[in-house]
Amino acid sequence: MITILHNPRCSKSRAGVALLEEKGVEFEICKYQEDILTPDELGAIIEKLGIRPLELIRKNEAIYKDEFADKELSDEEWILAMLEYPRLIERPIVINGDKAIIGRPTEAIESVL
Repeated sequence: MITILHNPRCSKSRAGVALLEEKGVEFEICKYQEDILTPDELGAIIEKLGIRPLELIRKNEAIYKDEFADKELSDEEWILAMLEYPRLIERPIVINGDKAIIGRPTEAIESVL
């Protein structure tokens, strides 16, 4: 099953949902700001993305600039920061089995379908 980590207030995230609907694939939506992930779940997603946790951080968010911009955290600490402040997580993320992609640009989602 395909899963999209979705923030309905984000235009790129809404575009990701629209692309999945347009492609006619079955998928489930995880509103990750409401249904908070566990550290293991977020760690597994990051592993599927093939990136370091810091690469998943939205560095333009006010909370990043105010609280984290000058800090050097371990991978585990970045994961905990994203779970405490879910708006730090880049979006949308589409997961299909052992593959995942950040849907920026939206067309990148097609690579995991």
